Amino acid sequence: MQIGSVTTPFGRRPAKLTLVRQQMDMTPPARSADKWKIFRDVCEARDLLGIPDRSLTVLNALLSFYPETELQHEGQLIVFPSNNQLATRAHGIAGTTLRRHLAALVEAGIIVRQDSPNGKRYARKDRAGDIETAFGFDLIPLLARADEFALLAQQIAADRATHRRLKEALTICRRDVRKLITAAMEEGADGDWDAIEGMYINQVSRLPRSPTSENLKQILDDMQMLRSEILNILEMQLKSEKTDANDDHFGRHIQNSNPDSTHDLEPRSEKEQGAKPELKSFPLGMVLKACPEIVMYGKGGEIGSWRDLMAAAVVVRSMLGVSPSAYQQACEVMGPENAAAVMASILERGGHINSAGGYLRSLTERARKGEFSLGPMLMALLRANGMVLPRTG
Repeated sequence: MQIGSVTTPFGRRPAKLTLVRQQMDMTPPARSADKWKIFRDVCEARDLLGIPDRSLTVLNALLSFYPETELQHEGQLIVFPSNNQLATRAHGIAGTTLRRHLAALVEAGIIVRQDSPNGKRYARKDRAGDIETAFGFDLIPLLARADEFALLAQQIAADRATHRRLKEALTICRRDVRKLITAAMEEGADGDWDAIEGMYINQVSRLPRSPTSENLKQILDDMQMLRSEILNILEMQLKSEKTDANDDHFGRHIQNSNPDSTHDLEPRSEKEQGAKPELKSFPLGMVLKACPEIVMYGKGGEIGSWRDLMAAAVVVRSMLGVSPSAYQQACEVMGPENAAAVMASILERGGHINSAGGYLRSLTERARKGEFSLGPMLMALLRANGMVLPRTG
């Protein structure tokens, strides 16, 4: 807009520098635009523009007084209906309410007042009947900001789609966690499912009545982590059950074999077997003596079996910030029992380890190469606790 086109309001209404700057900054493009397309974009972006819904009703009424569908830069963009005419087209809105929403549209930079010397709204025509001068509300900001309104509308639509996707993902994740906990409880799976259910209820209670996308994202991240924890516990138990079943099958196989033949039981070299070096398993009692702090994380503050230790290790893993993938890799390389014992050892030495996750990955890699043994770690912890195992001949 040209400097000479800057106007100030009639009467007692003050001139605000913000509105003056808005008029000075307006440089509408040399093109036309569909007024109803712009109106729909403004409606979509009303929250970002700070416009109440009733103000949009008034804007719709103002646009209806502009005879053309296209807003033309070269054309006359001032509409000059009286308050009575505006109120009628705005569905009978009260006069004071009408004036308040007109002011809101001006404040938002949607329209500009072009007041006459006496404050009346009217148009003066030339001899040919064309409007020469008009006083009322100038719609030029709509044309000048058409691209801006379109971008805001697109942003709102994208934000709404993101919000919808987050709600859908959280709904599915909540359903998974709730049903997995219920199934584990009803089928008697090992684990402190009451505590896990408490974590689930706590996360759900954090959800506001009208959550923002940021609220949804935070709770979804926590819920997905809880789901991973549950699946990790169940997967470890499944692997343990398969191991037990394989051990039983192997024991029956030995019993049914020729007891006088030892050829099949003779160990072969690693090259002949093509196998990775395996870690030696240690008694559970020895692990608990070396790592007594893990006991408080067992169900009911007790650990009576390897399954109890593995369940406690999962809780400790989460507490120490070790990722599920790092612990899963340790279980695959070391075996679930040894991985749980290593996690108990890391907990015992927590004050001396900066990154539990990085330390576990390092031990896992050394175990993969056959360079790590759990025995020296447990012996060091036993000595630190004032205990020494007797040497065996």
